[in-house]
Amino acid sequence: MMSARRNLYFYYTKEEKLVKKIISLIEMTKENGFQVVEDHALANIIVSIGGDGAFLQAVQKTNFRSDCLYVGIRTDETIGLYCDFHLDEHERMLQSITESLLEVRRYPVLEVTINDRATFKCLNECSIQSSIIKTFVLDVFIDDLHFETFRGDGMLVSTPTGSTAYNKSVNGAVVDPLLASMQVSELASLNNNLYRTLGSSFILSSTRKLYLKIAQDGNNYPLIGIDNEALSIRNVQNLEFNLSQNPIKTVKLKDNSYWDKVKRTFL
Repeated sequence: MMSARRNLYFYYTKEEKLVKKIISLIEMTKENGFQVVEDHALANIIVSIGGDGAFLQAVQKTNFRSDCLYVGIRTDETIGLYCDFHLDEHERMLQSITESLLEVRRYPVLEVTINDRATFKCLNECSIQSSIIKTFVLDVFIDDLHFETFRGDGMLVSTPTGSTAYNKSVNGAVVDPLLASMQVSELASLNNNLYRTLGSSFILSSTRKLYLKIAQDGNNYPLIGIDNEALSIRNVQNLEFNLSQNPIKTVKLKDNSYWDKVKRTFL
């Protein structure tokens, strides 16, 4: 598996202390038959260095390529869900490659289309929130069914790997990434005689389509977050959510499962 993938692209911030460590890592990869490329389009392995945030940025900046492998390397002791290696563990990385201790795992990707035109992708979640001190109204459709009319601060749609991030902080469920799905969670919903919502998170299968229609009442310039980036789009009328047919592929240690990481992070 790894022997046929020899072109590496490194994604990292150009901090002086970090660069010195990365230079030695690059030298090690070259000594073991890998080629380092400057253009991520030429790579079949994309390595992010920094942590989960850097991993999300690396995937975004390289356009969610489904024809390559993504590898996450952390630079501190923070436990992450996307990074199996530490930058100081050169020998462990090399051993994992040479002794076939790695496996490829596929993580679902969320596609978000705004106003039926611009489409964005995210690995963790997409959030939509009011940008002013006023609740806003969303008509929620599942496929072509009008499911509910929401009034509150906003909505959050997450992937299974994103279920442990923002979604968990609003009491959403933690979802196994082997389940290709998306989760919808409310942000401070208002429930009264006029507006009634489910009041809990719900999970949709990979074949479902979620459609949010924003009431055009002057509060149609919401804050839209795509993973750890914010979009600036005026006059937002609707958002459509689908699970992409092309998940990203990541390289993981065989003995470090998703649930191992969840346990170390939260328990």
